[in-house]
Amino acid sequence: MNRLLILPVLLLTLLVGTSAFSADYQKGAAAYESGDYATALRELEPLAEQGDARAQYNLGLMYHQGRGVPQDYVRAHMWGNIAATDGNKSGTELRDSVEKKMTPADISAAQKLTLECVRKKYKGC
Repeated sequence: MNRLLILPVLLLTLLVGTSAFSADYQKGAAAYESGDYATALRELEPLAEQGDARAQYNLGLMYHQGRGVPQDYVRAHMWGNIAATDGNKSGTELRDSVEKKMTPADISAAQKLTLECVRKKYKGC
């Protein structure tokens, strides 16, 4: 009997947690689209640190374009690579696109930064 209660409680927890997670992403994405990059950064960065591949991709895009943050191809590559690793196809495209603008030394630095960021579980990247 107790086992029958575990599944609905687990599903409810996942659904409630997912909607809050998604709502913050939507706010960040909307802010980015409207040109409010400070709000986009404030909303997306914590989600990226929690492993949201969409937010990781968007941070990479912000670094690539220099919107709300200084333009930084190394960080753009890092976030694109992390998003790609977390299953975001756009992250792969971003990483590969940015890589074409980088020197071999920059690519190496981005790869090292990616490993460090993953080791820190995305905190403070």
